[in-house]
Amino acid sequence: METRDLRWFQQVADGITVTELSEIEGTTQPGVSRALARLDREVGTPLLQRVGRTLRMTHAGSAFKRHVDALLHELDDGLAAVHQLVDPETGTVTLAFHPSLGTWLVPHLVSSFRADHPDVQFQLLPQLEAAATTVGARSGVDMELSTVRPLPGPVRWAGLLEEPLFLAVPPGHALADRQSRLHLAAAADEPFILIRPGSVLREITHDLATRAGFTPRQAFVCEDLATARAFVAAGLGVSVLPAPPAHDTADSPASIRYLPLADRHAVREIGLTWSEEHRMLPAARLFREHVMQRPPLPIART
Repeated sequence: METRDLRWFQQVADGITVTELSEIEGTTQPGVSRALARLDREVGTPLLQRVGRTLRMTHAGSAFKRHVDALLHELDDGLAAVHQLVDPETGTVTLAFHPSLGTWLVPHLVSSFRADHPDVQFQLLPQLEAAATTVGARSGVDMELSTVRPLPGPVRWAGLLEEPLFLAVPPGHALADRQSRLHLAAAADEPFILIRPGSVLREITHDLATRAGFTPRQAFVCEDLATARAFVAAGLGVSVLPAPPAHDTADSPASIRYLPLADRHAVREIGLTWSEEHRMLPAARLFREHVMQRPPLPIART
């Protein structure tokens, strides 16, 4: 079978008309039709049928296309791998990350990498902060900047830094002027702003509260750090949160006080995860080495 015939079948099956395809490929409509008919003969049954003015897949065509898509995807990956071996500076890195890392850690790592590799492109995929990683053999993600340490298996983890967690309190709060580290038990009677269930911060908050001998009294549940910080600033409760970098004023009201916690477990681990079952192309491997070899990033604190 000709690779070109398979690609033309794929495009027509995805909804491109023979007329449009002939214009894109710079060939004639009869030439495209002959290629599709040739593919029918090689497979042994019609793959497309005319419905009105358009071609639609037959049942055989639908079954065949799943394998064509996988075959051409593998072929394109192989061609990209060869191209990157010749010139790894022109590849693309697919990087997932938790949004709370997108205002400081991700720009820092990408910009420092691009200083030496300016032609490498990035596909950036913000993910909800959850207690599970997105990397895997078939996820399409090269690596993830994550607060989730994976279970033993094909997913690997390289710790980058530990981010301190604080008790965030609104302006005028009774604890706001506290200078020394405090135990979370001091906030046992406070209403808590919690991140949604399933998030790493939610789990850490409950773990810290359990160690302090109480269960947090839920006031509100938020989806992200920016919303939680806004609720704290509005005086609706307290929360266990990382303090934002000093320059990040957009998502963190300046009036919030971040009080250091005495519990040694009041940290959020940040690391790089990737799957050994996912084929990583040279540009992605370059970025992984860059991230893992850099010294720990100082965390600016309020």
